[in-house]
Amino acid sequence: MKNNTLLIFAFAILPIGTQQLPAMGQTSAAPAHVSNSFQFVVPEPFPRAATLFGPEAERCWAGDQWKPEFLHPRPGEDAQGAVFTVAHGSQKSVWVNTIFDLAGGRMQYVAFLPDTVVFTVDVKLTAVNASATSVAVTYVRTALNEMVNGNVEAMGKRDRESGPEWQQEIEGCLTKQHKDTR
Repeated sequence: MKNNTLLIFAFAILPIGTQQLPAMGQTSAAPAHVSNSFQFVVPEPFPRAATLFGPEAERCWAGDQWKPEFLHPRPGEDAQGAVFTVAHGSQKSVWVNTIFDLAGGRMQYVAFLPDTVVFTVDVKLTAVNASATSVAVTYVRTALNEMVNGNVEAMGKRDRESGPEWQQEIEGCLTKQHKDTR
């Protein structure tokens, strides 16, 4: 099972209903804040590789649970300013595509799960040569409730280890696409 895709591992956290925020004036631990990065190479030219990192295009490689529901634009498309939700059981995360620059090879998302976590996913692409593209991904996560600090820290650890899985899933998507065009 794919457990470290762009979104799926983003919300492996405690059920919201069981969490309680500290009362006003009560001292508590600071909310967790983690930043982790990974890199890999996609065996595709830069222009083609860049198209793989929009919310619609990721359906090919990000796992069966990656089903963005677009609020804007409609119909949904990979575009800067896109706003969409993704279901996680009974919860929904809200995502905003803040940067979608295919020519520059930069995509960025800001997402949150209310009362739990807010994070950014920053994707930067660089041409290695005419047929390969380097992908650098950085996740920055902040707990919105110190009760989920351990979960946010665990997500950060999984983020840091996700490069090989992303590469494998993307290569599987590309293989399928190449077969479909023959």
